Amino acid sequence: MTGELILRLLMAGILGAAIGFEREIRAKGAGIRTHVLVALGSALFMIISQYGFGDADHFDASRVAAQVVSGIGFIGAGIIIFQKNRVSGLTTAAGLWVTASIGLGAGCGMHVVAAVCTVLSLAILEAMHFVTIRVGDKNVVVVLLSGNLKNLSDAVNSLGKRVERYRYYREGDAYKAEITLRVPVKEYLEQLVERLSSFPGVQLESLE
Repeated sequence: MTGELILRLLMAGILGAAIGFEREIRAKGAGIRTHVLVALGSALFMIISQYGFGDADHFDASRVAAQVVSGIGFIGAGIIIFQKNRVSGLTTAAGLWVTASIGLGAGCGMHVVAAVCTVLSLAILEAMHFVTIRVGDKNVVVVLLSGNLKNLSDAVNSLGKRVERYRYYREGDAYKAEITLRVPVKEYLEQLVERLSSFPGVQLESLE
C-alpha cells in the first residue's frame, strides 16, 4: 500500500512539473516549483481523505478533497493582476486550478485520466500561445544599448520567439542590438517599452 501511495505522489509531481515547465519558459508568475507543490499537496490531501480517517465511525472521504478545489482559489487570486485596465495572470491561475485537479486525480489512483488531462492542458496552452503570437501581430524594430555585450545578448535571448531577426554592432564604447520583434496586437506599446527597459545594464535607445 505504501508503495502505491508513493507512486501516486510521484505521478502528481511529474505531471505538475510538466505544466509548470510550460509556465516557466513563458516567464509567468508561477513556475515549476509552484505547480509541483500544488500537485503534490493536492495528491496528499486526496490520499489523506481516502485513508487518513479509517478509524473514525463516520467520515466523508470527499470533504478534504472538496476544500482543495476552493482553497486553490486563494493562490490563484494572488496571481491575477489588474493594472492599467488590463487583467493578467488568468491563464496561470487557471493552470494552477487544473494542476490541483490533476494532483487529486493522481492522488486517488486515476493515473491515466490525470495524464490525459495534463497532455490536453499542455496542448491547449501551446496551441493558444502559437496562435496569439502569429495572428494579428505586427513588426516592431527596437534598438538596445549596453556597455556589456553579454548583457545585450541576454536581453535579446530573453525575448524568445518574438525575435524575427537581430544584429549586433559597436558604436564608440557601446554595443548595440537592432532587433525586429513580432508583437501581438493585444500587447500595448507601453508594456513592451516597460519590459525592454527592465533588462539590467541595458538601455532602450529607440522603438519604431
